[in-house]
Amino acid sequence: MPEEGRESNSNMQGYYEELKRSMEHLAKHPDVIFLGQAVSYEGTAMRKTLEGISAAKLLEVPVFEDTQQGMANGLALSGSIPVSIFPRWNFLLLATNQIVNHLDKIADMSSFRPRCIIRTAIGSQFPLHPQHQHVGDFTEGFQKMLKNIEVIRLDRTEDIFPAYDKALNREDGKCTILVEWGDAYDPKWNIKN
Repeated sequence: MPEEGRESNSNMQGYYEELKRSMEHLAKHPDVIFLGQAVSYEGTAMRKTLEGISAAKLLEVPVFEDTQQGMANGLALSGSIPVSIFPRWNFLLLATNQIVNHLDKIADMSSFRPRCIIRTAIGSQFPLHPQHQHVGDFTEGFQKMLKNIEVIRLDRTEDIFPAYDKALNREDGKCTILVEWGDAYDPKWNIKN
């Protein structure tokens, strides 16, 4: 399991609670809409962080990551603040075209400064390892590819709420990708080597 920069187990306490609090905070903004797989229905650990959020704010989509992010880009251009949710980095890779070639370049090609929040995670490895195509961490690669999108890996519990609040209230014209640790959602499985 990659551990560089990541807190110890004891410091990851409350990680899920901070994510849930952050999603509730985002949901209060009238322009925020959450879209992705398993945002309205069970299916991923991220879904639990959206419990209690109005169904009117949740847009369930099928498994079509490139189209999902294209929809998010369009929503952002129309004035909404989409929170595009990809349960794992490995799934987000399928939306790379929309992120790198479109969302990141909008500010260079136009006067538009859309606000888009992209939420993803390094897949959990416990209690069952889902195999290597589900646990990638592409944070550094995307940081190198993107100019107008900030990529923030949420290594510490206390960084979660401020990072999501910053993504919501940015005034610098940038979008944000926030990277969570799937193993930290449930502390009993947060095993450190």
